[in-house]
Amino acid sequence: MALVPRRSFLASLGAGLVAPASLRARADRKRLPIAFSTLGCPAWSFERVLAEADRLGYAAIELRGIEGDMDLPKRPELSGSRLRGTRRDLEALGLRVACLGASARMHEKAPAVRAKQLEEGRRFVDLAHALGVPYVRMFGDAIPKHEPRAEVLLRIVEGFQEMAGRAKAAGVTVLIESHGDFTRSADLEAVLTRVGSDAFALLWDAHHTFVAGQESPADTYARLGRHVRHTHLKDSKPADTDRRYVLLGAGEVPVRQQVKVLASAGYAGYYCLEWEKKWHPELEDPETAFPHYATVMAGYLAEAGVKTE
Repeated sequence: MALVPRRSFLASLGAGLVAPASLRARADRKRLPIAFSTLGCPAWSFERVLAEADRLGYAAIELRGIEGDMDLPKRPELSGSRLRGTRRDLEALGLRVACLGASARMHEKAPAVRAKQLEEGRRFVDLAHALGVPYVRMFGDAIPKHEPRAEVLLRIVEGFQEMAGRAKAAGVTVLIESHGDFTRSADLEAVLTRVGSDAFALLWDAHHTFVAGQESPADTYARLGRHVRHTHLKDSKPADTDRRYVLLGAGEVPVRQQVKVLASAGYAGYYCLEWEKKWHPELEDPETAFPHYATVMAGYLAEAGVKTE
């Protein structure tokens, strides 16, 4: 059977077409365990996300919005009759969805707001189950200064317990990200331990634990490594009173060391770029950031002894 031209095949993505058997060879192509979050390409269509991930040699994508729309369960590519076609498209290209990024915040107290957060969490867990995605990221997020810390932590733990219960029944794992007021290992460990579910684990945003938590990669992993299932990696440098995200290797975040810590511990997940173009439109475009990350990360992974999968 003759191969379908690559351009024609990629143009058919999202249409729910079954890829010819001869294209399955591409699904078997060896790739490094790298991923990017769609937070970095808010203007791209879903079809372009898949095409660029494939072209650049990424093994996975993290879905955090499509075309700037953050409500993934309502996206046409991820709902109704098109969902099955999307799964076929991913399989044909040999790509995986590493994680779904929800915005659900477990610290919220006001009943109506909290109900909305929990409902979002449930919808994302259901989508992960339908799409065959192992993880859904949610936030502990904040410790409001006007509330007793113990009360907020209890509310966060209870929220994650509810989310983990639904996730376990769906064959999915909920991840708390090291983010917001939860960038120190001790705080994250307290939540992880108190939730106490094998359907609840950690998304290690290694930038935040280094910059905001002021912890070395080795110290963070020593305390939390057994909980890490997914990562966010990125570089930055000081800018006035704040920081600016920069291309990998151009800042002062020890990403090379973070990779070595993960690899030496036998981490089996993806080394995922979270390029926050959605929130910081002044950053370099994904056409620059994504290939740069793939190239530099390939060097870091080679140094750490990580091979293609």
